[in-house]
Amino acid sequence: MDNWIDGKPVSLPPLESQPHSPRYMASSQQERESLEVRMREVEEENRVLRKQLSLAQSRSPLHHRGNHSKTFSMEEGTGDSESLRAGIVAGNSSECGQQPAVEKCETIHVAIVCAGYNASRDVVTLVKSVLFHRRNPLHFHLIADAIAKQILATLFQTWMVPAVRIDFYDADELKSEVSWIPNKHYSGIYGLMKLVLTKTLPSNLERVIVLDTDITFATDIAELWAVFHKFKGQQVLGLVENQSDWYLGNLWKNHRPWPALGRGYNTGVILLLLDKLRKMKWEQMWRLTAERELMSMLSTSLADQDIFNAVIKQNPFLVYQLPCFWNVQLSDHTRSEQCYRDVSDLKVIHWNSPKKLRVKNKHVEFFRNLYLTFLEYDGNLLRRELFGCPSEADVNSENLQKQLSELDEDDLCYEFRRERFTVHRTHLYFLHYEYEHASDNTDVTLVAQLSMDRLQMLEAICKHWEGPISLALYLSDAEAQQFLRYAQGSEVLMSRHNVGYHIVYKEGQFYPVNLLRNVAMKHISTPYMFLSDIDFLPMYGLYEYLRKSVIQLDLANTKKALIVPAFETLRYRLSFPKSKAELLSMLDMGTLFTFRYHVWTKGHAPTNFAKWRTATTPYRVEWEADFEPYVVVRKDCPEYDRRFVGFGWNKVAHIMELDAQEYEFTVLPNAYMIHMPHAPSFDITKFRSNKQYRVCLKTLKEEFQQDMSRHYGFAALKYLTAENNS
Repeated sequence: MDNWIDGKPVSLPPLESQPHSPRYMASSQQERESLEVRMREVEEENRVLRKQLSLAQSRSPLHHRGNHSKTFSMEEGTGDSESLRAGIVAGNSSECGQQPAVEKCETIHVAIVCAGYNASRDVVTLVKSVLFHRRNPLHFHLIADAIAKQILATLFQTWMVPAVRIDFYDADELKSEVSWIPNKHYSGIYGLMKLVLTKTLPSNLERVIVLDTDITFATDIAELWAVFHKFKGQQVLGLVENQSDWYLGNLWKNHRPWPALGRGYNTGVILLLLDKLRKMKWEQMWRLTAERELMSMLSTSLADQDIFNAVIKQNPFLVYQLPCFWNVQLSDHTRSEQCYRDVSDLKVIHWNSPKKLRVKNKHVEFFRNLYLTFLEYDGNLLRRELFGCPSEADVNSENLQKQLSELDEDDLCYEFRRERFTVHRTHLYFLHYEYEHASDNTDVTLVAQLSMDRLQMLEAICKHWEGPISLALYLSDAEAQQFLRYAQGSEVLMSRHNVGYHIVYKEGQFYPVNLLRNVAMKHISTPYMFLSDIDFLPMYGLYEYLRKSVIQLDLANTKKALIVPAFETLRYRLSFPKSKAELLSMLDMGTLFTFRYHVWTKGHAPTNFAKWRTATTPYRVEWEADFEPYVVVRKDCPEYDRRFVGFGWNKVAHIMELDAQEYEFTVLPNAYMIHMPHAPSFDITKFRSNKQYRVCLKTLKEEFQQDMSRHYGFAALKYLTAENNS
């Protein structure tokens, strides 16, 4: 049997049956001497290890800040015996049990290459999984194209997570560094950009964890950061062995992979010791290797991974082999099941198959559920402070706290007032978006907002309006994923690339209708916009008609708001009128009505529907109290006032502001839109049933009118007078 001294096996001989025999005595003496020699060797090894440990602890990390008390993130060794043996051979095992510390407030640096709409969605799920487990400040270095930068900059700015810093690096500027390398991998040119991180990232940044976008963390990233302390000698790359047979070249006939050490390494998770890599002239090293191999290989199949492996094949001393649970690869032909015995062994899951969640794996259901947990997790819950770690001053956050502190919490309308200052996490362009600019500068975007209960209107609107659309959707994280599945399953929606879907995540008790409108308005690509609502279907051909009207009425050089007359039906099934004549006939038969004719006549009465019936040319109308038409305006028109949330006065206030800015209201004679029936919204129900809701709305309305008077002076007095007379 084996006994254990200081964690190492020492073989002892079997006891003999005659303890006093001369043979036993001699043998026993020899064994004792041998054991004493071995013990002295072990003691000497321990002395050396203790010295190394004290040296490691005396070297304080370079970029810790603030509180110096320490928490320890433990690296627990490898996940299977094969990896352990490989680690010992490579000199990577840490048998002595030394566990370097990650200081409590030490900043962990993470680099991610991200390009396009889909990758931007993936990054959010990755970041959520990191934030969920983290206890340290984080600094994300995002190598992003223009699309990803716009999406992620807005997302992180509105997410406002404490102790998280984001820096962007222009991926498009790096294209020339790697564009000479032919690459067959689906990641395209961006899949090669991890090769140039030593040049791209700040020269004073010494170490960084590099992650693919299809990674999910199941543990604190500080545990991985602590592994840097285990690097020895010339080790500068921390990588997990590839868990498929790809680099062995036996997957199919004539399969010829790039050169690699054994199974090679997967680059979905990389620890980069940047300062040493720069001194080693990494840039020159990988370029020379790539040039040499491309002469025979012609192109890469697995992007940067092929080149990293070719370099390592020539220079195996560069690699610290990470235990395989730091990159459990769910690719085709994977051996990842040998990486873990239990769920608790898992630390990082890598969806590195093009099939992603549909990949075949014995435990894929568990992995999928873990991924979906973070996918649908409420990101607002991750806005938690790191106690004891001072956050960098954030001007936006400080201004927000100041504004909120000035509110009176005992005010019965406090929740209404607070909503105006709530920062809603916003994910722009949730789906792929393409827009080709019209050469005649007459293009018009339909702008609307909606929640989950109005999704069914999207296909119908897309059929009625072929032009660009900008939509703000008020959803929870889980609902955003339901919307994604709905959209991806719709042929109508997937065939349209000129629809911008902007997710504004739910927070608070009110529907922030005017914030949603502002988000949709702000992110249009056209010079003009049609401010509509999701429950309306525009007439067939309205898009082209509005583009002609823009020219005819010289909207580019005049302050006009073009009114599209609004009608409604109470029938869920409607044979939609294909012309004005058909609409007038339905109006006479009682199939259609002017909008809100039964409940709120004042909202659209100034449109003058009697005149519209026979009008053949545009005509001007004057503003009246409570007027709220649907209009076409230039994109530089004023925003909606955010104080109005839920139901009531949200459009009325905006039209009043347009009038105060001397917009001319012009009714279009051959345009119309029809409101489709639906169940009452939650907010209109609250308005009708809650007296305090109505009192607060009245208060906000009066304050808005006072603000108008202060801003526009004498000209705004008419709004107070009109209100008193109405």
